[in-house]
Amino acid sequence: MVTPAPDAAAWYRLERQGGTLRVVVGGAWVRSEARRLDPLLRALDPMGCTRADVDCGGLARLDTIGAWLLLRTKRVLEHRGVTVQPINVDPEYHALVHTIDHECRAPPVTLPPRHTVAMRLERIGRGLCQAVHQGYLLIGFLGLIVFETLATVLRPRRLRVAAVVHQMEETGLNALPIVGLLSFLVGVVFAYQGADQLRRFGADVFTVNLLAVGVLRELGGLMAAIIAAGRSGSAFAAEIGTMNVNEEIDAIQIGGLNLTEVLVLPRLLGIVLTLPLLTFYSNVMGLIGGAVTCYFDLGISVPVFLHQLRGALAGGTFWVGLIKAPVFAFVIGLVGCHQGFQAGRNASSVGRHTTQAVVESIFLVIVADAVFSVLFARLGI
Repeated sequence: MVTPAPDAAAWYRLERQGGTLRVVVGGAWVRSEARRLDPLLRALDPMGCTRADVDCGGLARLDTIGAWLLLRTKRVLEHRGVTVQPINVDPEYHALVHTIDHECRAPPVTLPPRHTVAMRLERIGRGLCQAVHQGYLLIGFLGLIVFETLATVLRPRRLRVAAVVHQMEETGLNALPIVGLLSFLVGVVFAYQGADQLRRFGADVFTVNLLAVGVLRELGGLMAAIIAAGRSGSAFAAEIGTMNVNEEIDAIQIGGLNLTEVLVLPRLLGIVLTLPLLTFYSNVMGLIGGAVTCYFDLGISVPVFLHQLRGALAGGTFWVGLIKAPVFAFVIGLVGCHQGFQAGRNASSVGRHTTQAVVESIFLVIVADAVFSVLFARLGI
């Protein structure tokens, strides 16, 4: 039994009246008193009584923790077959007690064990199944696009030229500043690192050859494609996903319009037409960045740089990077539009699928680039 303590400390006492146990509580039942009261209340013994009255008339203060301790004691006694009746509860505490009594009845949450081998394997398997399912859906979407493209070729009037021009502006013209800046900086870094290695062998001038092959065959096209995936692929997914949230896609279907013709083909055609131009621009800016590095770090003048560059362009080096650009563009547009249609009607789903569109686009672009590299090596290009 807890005796009354000074300074309005929480207390309670037990009084037995026949078969009734009277629990008189008083003082400040607040959070600071919970550590002291908790073990005492857990050890409370009804002493064979079948009824208990909880007298709250002596309470000076009561907060959420104090009310929870009282209600927990009440439920423990009820579990032991004791009928509990609270009395003399101040009206100002009724709302608090009622809320805790009705909101805190859920069973305790049992957290599953983390980082087990079975859970890791399950996560890997679930991810693999999801990837296969996404691939299946993407192939089906590709078939739909091919069918609608052939229908548009047979009936060119179905093509929305104004929408295509708008998409070319968004995916190409507006991307020039960021593509140019990043390609220039990549050219500077690539030339500097190459010169640092070739200088040890007295082959400084071949930095130009290394720069030409690296930028024109790989880096220029990859930089343009990755930036397009981050800008245009995410924009396609976000725009179509937001239209789905706002029920604009339903309105288009109810109006009897073809979703692929209205939303997908202009975006695909726009990015396919502009990415080769962005790749060419990226190549030029990368070479300019490399030329700047060669001039200031190696002392290679602009005429010498251009002469050496002309010799490095033999064998179709210039066209190898441009040939891959339309394929990269089609992959980016296809994945972006597909993820937009997959988005649900809430903001979190749009954000999730937009991120997934960027990740899938970059992954498939790298895979396609690897396939092209192997193919060109086998063909001797």
